[in-house]
Amino acid sequence: MNSSIAPESLREAQPDRLAPGERVLERLLRGFPGSAAFRIGTGSTHVVGNFPPDFTIVIRDPSVLRMLAFKGSLLTVAEAYFRGLVEIEGDLYAALRLKGHFQRIALRIPERLAMLRDLLMLPRRQETPLAVDGSPQIATSRTFRHRHSRPSDREAISFHYDASNRFYGIFLDQEMLYSCAYFEDPSWTIDQAQRAKLDHICRKLRLSAGERFLDVGCGWGGLVCWAAARYGVRAHGITISQMQFDCARERVARSGLQDRVTVERRDYRDLPGNATYDKVASIGMFEHVGLANLGVYNETVRRVLRPGGLFLNHGVTRDDEGWKKTTETQFINRYIFPDAEVDTVSNVLQGMERAGFEIHDVESLRMHYALTLRHWVRRLEAAQAQAVAEVGEIRYRTWRLYMTACALQFEEGATSIHQILASNRAGGAAPVPLTRRDLYF
Repeated sequence: MNSSIAPESLREAQPDRLAPGERVLERLLRGFPGSAAFRIGTGSTHVVGNFPPDFTIVIRDPSVLRMLAFKGSLLTVAEAYFRGLVEIEGDLYAALRLKGHFQRIALRIPERLAMLRDLLMLPRRQETPLAVDGSPQIATSRTFRHRHSRPSDREAISFHYDASNRFYGIFLDQEMLYSCAYFEDPSWTIDQAQRAKLDHICRKLRLSAGERFLDVGCGWGGLVCWAAARYGVRAHGITISQMQFDCARERVARSGLQDRVTVERRDYRDLPGNATYDKVASIGMFEHVGLANLGVYNETVRRVLRPGGLFLNHGVTRDDEGWKKTTETQFINRYIFPDAEVDTVSNVLQGMERAGFEIHDVESLRMHYALTLRHWVRRLEAAQAQAVAEVGEIRYRTWRLYMTACALQFEEGATSIHQILASNRAGGAAPVPLTRRDLYF
């Protein structure tokens, strides 16, 4: 139950006793299979469905209902939440299940007319956005057009990753890994699961001392440092994020790995040389490449990987082919990852094969990512004051909503993530053992 609401203050929503704005909410929530409540401003809290409510929708300004109803977009609801015009008390995961309910609403004509009459009775909008830092602006990326030029890719990556290294440090693990963890036990901490992920990657690649290893999109340097320190490789990482590059370079120096690890700010398309590396990893990077550029991406990796060398391609996939315009894709591109695009795992595999890779192993880590995201959300919520002080209330709310929604997407199966192990096709014996036994024993 929502601990912020005393049981005696809850009332069953009775349409004939509600104010116009309350009647609008009651109609919208009617038939929701969950347990919800709503409140406008400091008024009474009304319950729709069973007691106790899992969450309460709070409308701080009733005029916002007019905007939400007439614009008719769930993205408008998201922006209202970012600004603090709409608040969710209680279980945000349960509240996000309203998305499917709203998409299925089919009001009869008399109900629509009654709701329109109530909406017209509401006051004009009062501009009361929540902005602790004094600015009501929401960071959006509406100017990107999936062209994926080098300058636009740098700008898109900066939009997401260059917010603040300290901000990401609030909810990430000790290794600063911003990708799916690996839970051998669901009770593990995020630190345990992320260290297990690093070892899982290194074992899949069968890294051995002295090998030349490339991490495409190396983030804050966690994998290159781990691989060099524990597997003895000579590791090189590339990123186009300035803040990640600065942090990774400092991390290498702090770890005393300068003789085995190098990091540079470089676009993957500008990698020099042929057959330069024995092993290559790309962890959570190909989502940013763009579907039209996946061919260039695969061909570039194959060019720098020696014949027979192994490539671990780890990234998000969808159950829907292509990157169609939906509420979910617009949300991701507008507020979170500009120009990001993902596809089905079958299309990703086909593209790799066309580029000359032999596929050896495909592993779904969908439920691992759902667990990872729930850890991140808990950690972010627990450090709300620190996060807001670092990046502002609006960005905190944006990331909280984004990661919570993503956790549900992975749990429901609409989104997945796969690790694909492949080799630069060379003929003859495969460069991996006959079984996976070496990964687990």
